[in-house]
Amino acid sequence: MNRTRCHWATSALNIQYHDEEWGVPVHDENRWFEFLILEGAQAGLSWETILRKRDRYREVFDGFDPAVVARYGKKKEKELLADAGIIRNRLKISSAISNAQAFLAIQKEFGSFDAYIWQITGGAPRHNAWEHSKQIPARTPESDALSKELKRRGFRFVGSTICYALMEATGLVNDHLKSCFRYSEVSSKRTKRSARSARKNSHWCGILSQ
Repeated sequence: MNRTRCHWATSALNIQYHDEEWGVPVHDENRWFEFLILEGAQAGLSWETILRKRDRYREVFDGFDPAVVARYGKKKEKELLADAGIIRNRLKISSAISNAQAFLAIQKEFGSFDAYIWQITGGAPRHNAWEHSKQIPARTPESDALSKELKRRGFRFVGSTICYALMEATGLVNDHLKSCFRYSEVSSKRTKRSARSARKNSHWCGILSQ
């Protein structure tokens, strides 16, 4: 069956990721942490490079359990730097550990990272309606605000363009082109709402108004 896809889905790996994951709302805590770390690891590289290494990342980062990663010490960090199956960048690896610690702090304050981050879109995905790939932004006021907020909380490798890529990947926004067969499929998916994420609370409203 010939299907129209977003322009970047050309290789087998990217096609599978596009067809099954990209833009689908995320609510699992470990999945949130996984995307945070992988989007940061991608900086300066292609997403396909990250996809090729994702299984090894999952293995050496203990299934992206933030509670485990937050306890990594120098010995573990040295082992990760020597592992050819992941991106061996000292800053990216050390940031994964400190980001895990910041992630846990958000869970403690808000009950879950999921409840915290979904507030930025009012608890539901934002379905854009792009006709052409050139219309898709690299960053938005929301990603600018998210980047600023995460940095304030101690996260690293969370620039605005990385944050917008995170928002696209995890379904906070649906940036499939209208001509893509996944646009309507993703648009029809329901996302759970919690009392804490069903609306933009004063926390995010204040940040977005700055």
